[in-house]
Amino acid sequence: MSAELALPPPQRDLRLDLFRGLANWAMFLGHIFSPVLAWFSFRNYGFSDGADLFVFISGYTSALVFARKMLERGFVFGTTRLFRRVWQIYVAHVLLFVFYLASILFLADRSGASDLINQFHVAPLLLAPVETLAQGLMLKYKPLNLDVLPLYVVLMGAFAPMLWLMLRHRNWVMLGSVLLYLAARQFGWNLPSYPSGVWYFNPFAWQLLFVLGAWLALGGADTLHFLIRSRLVLFFAVIYLLFAAAMTLAAHLPEPHAIFPRVLFEAFTPNDKTNLAPYRFLHLVILIIVAVRLIPIDAPGLRAAIWRPLVKCGQQSLEVFCVGIYLSFVASLILQTTSDGIFAQLLAGAGGLAIMTAVAYYRSWSKRMEKPVEARGNHPAADEPRRSGPATL
Repeated sequence: MSAELALPPPQRDLRLDLFRGLANWAMFLGHIFSPVLAWFSFRNYGFSDGADLFVFISGYTSALVFARKMLERGFVFGTTRLFRRVWQIYVAHVLLFVFYLASILFLADRSGASDLINQFHVAPLLLAPVETLAQGLMLKYKPLNLDVLPLYVVLMGAFAPMLWLMLRHRNWVMLGSVLLYLAARQFGWNLPSYPSGVWYFNPFAWQLLFVLGAWLALGGADTLHFLIRSRLVLFFAVIYLLFAAAMTLAAHLPEPHAIFPRVLFEAFTPNDKTNLAPYRFLHLVILIIVAVRLIPIDAPGLRAAIWRPLVKCGQQSLEVFCVGIYLSFVASLILQTTSDGIFAQLLAGAGGLAIMTAVAYYRSWSKRMEKPVEARGNHPAADEPRRSGPATL
């Protein structure tokens, strides 16, 4: 089957928007220094979390969008469109990087909370400001929680030749991705970080999720369709998800070894996020299989009003992600300097989600207003899904 025939029909899959919005919300809540809000993120209920889902969906949607451009207009045109998107993500990261650092330094100076400098890994900027900023522009220096967009810039930057190959030999590219993942874990391959250490998200390992998403979008889903319909796979999936939840929740208990043997518990703790542990990768794959089985693409419930905020946040993912990262810092600071009670934590989380959702709706409205009147007249209403390929990150 050719890649062109394997591509899904050109309509928006609301499941992608819904779960990408959910990943954005989960990452925002997980980045706040809040023991209460952490229970509303994914990380306490399994091996994978919002970052894994975010990278996977980004690979899937990127393949859909840019594969069509390459097939319709050629490799050069598709590559230029892809690099334009890479530039947009890079600029968004730089703006967030500068604004984030400036805010931390300003608030640390005005409030006297000097511990913010070390807490958010901003100390190198005070010791060597010019070098630190230069390293930040090269994606080597990353303050706390600013790791996802650099990873995505690297993955997207290397995606053009990979996509060209996947349109011809997608299975071989998938195999190469698996081999690179195994080699990176075996030989410790990673990119250097500044001022020391390596990248928190090892791109040689995390590329596996991105490539898997692209492979599924370009026809791999048909290859694995039997897994979705298998009752045996569903039974194994439920058992594994329960096991992952139990192991993760046990880490929060004072005596986890009373429940699980020490050898078994230590095999999964701490969770190897940097190099994308195999059990972490398997956890996300199983979640995807269960989600696709339980929620078909035409499920009427996807259009329910209750899901619209999440869907809208998924459709405007880049802006929402950047705002969420900054708001997680603001929320953490507010909780540290005022009150960290349960009500205050819940209020900070709800307020941040409301702002992220407002940004998503504003960006959606703004983009519609920027279109010519004729184009706007032919587009569906704001609360209806677009009949075009899913947008990238």
